[in-house]
Amino acid sequence: MQNGDIGTSQRSKGLSWLTSGLLVVPVAVAVLVGMRTDASAAPAPVGLGTVAAFSVLAGTTVTNTGPTVLSGDLGVSPGSAITGFPPGLAAGAQHSADAVALQAQSDLITAYDDAAGRTPVTTVAGDLVGRTLVAGVYKSTSSLGLTGTVTLDAQGDPNAVFIFQVASTLITGSTSRVSLVNDAQACNVYWQVGSSATLGTNTTFIGTIMALTSISVTTGSTINGRALARNGQVSLDTNTIFQSACNVAGPTGPTGATGPTGATGPTGRSAPTPPAGATGATGATGATGATGATGATGATGPRGPGFPGLPSAPRSRGVKKNLTVTG
Repeated sequence: MQNGDIGTSQRSKGLSWLTSGLLVVPVAVAVLVGMRTDASAAPAPVGLGTVAAFSVLAGTTVTNTGPTVLSGDLGVSPGSAITGFPPGLAAGAQHSADAVALQAQSDLITAYDDAAGRTPVTTVAGDLVGRTLVAGVYKSTSSLGLTGTVTLDAQGDPNAVFIFQVASTLITGSTSRVSLVNDAQACNVYWQVGSSATLGTNTTFIGTIMALTSISVTTGSTINGRALARNGQVSLDTNTIFQSACNVAGPTGPTGATGPTGATGPTGRSAPTPPAGATGATGATGATGATGATGATGATGPRGPGFPGLPSAPRSRGVKKNLTVTG
């Protein structure tokens, strides 16, 4: 292979790698987008105005069968018919085509339009069963159903808001359930329904339903929220509809002032004197030092007194004595 061929081959490999990389990136992005279960941004709550006081509000009529219990107000406007109370019981006031019901319907229209216009959205379709959703706005371009449990996860934020925009009907199957986890609250869940809503028997539902037409709550179903219909009727059958308390987490308060310095504690006891240590061993005898230098000669002492001489012997004068030595 010539050098030119080698260069061409290397360039081809490089282009092949780059092309495959560019193809992988959008595929990976598409997979990640497909896996998302959360809306793009956390929305603010929907303002309900005076309609927040109502458990049930209809546009034409409210009908009930059985011992339904409502914790809030019951109303209808512009219609006036309310039947089935009793045996149904509304802990709040009943408002039939009065000024309070009229204002509540006006506030419902505002809230409905607010919820319907929220963006950005995450698209959902079909059946929500088995899904776990975090705070956000979820939009269905047609009907939306629930045949089991859907979980709303606030991820530890009690202010997390969930808004569902349903273009057509909302229908739940029997014993379906909306479950709240990790500090999610019913007061922050809203269902804006473009047609009518039907809750199957013994459904446990969470949130405020705002339907353009009508709402049917079938036997044994409970709602922690509200059933609010703009133009049509609300039918009830042995239901419980209540609004649980909403805990609003406020901002963190400022750091408090430093407290005063505490009093000085008592003086501790002195530690006992430890016993004297053992006497150490006698050290080794040191080496003999060097001999010192000879000292200087001392000065000559004073002369002592003279010793008296002996008397001289008398000199002999001419006398010789011969000494004879005999054997």
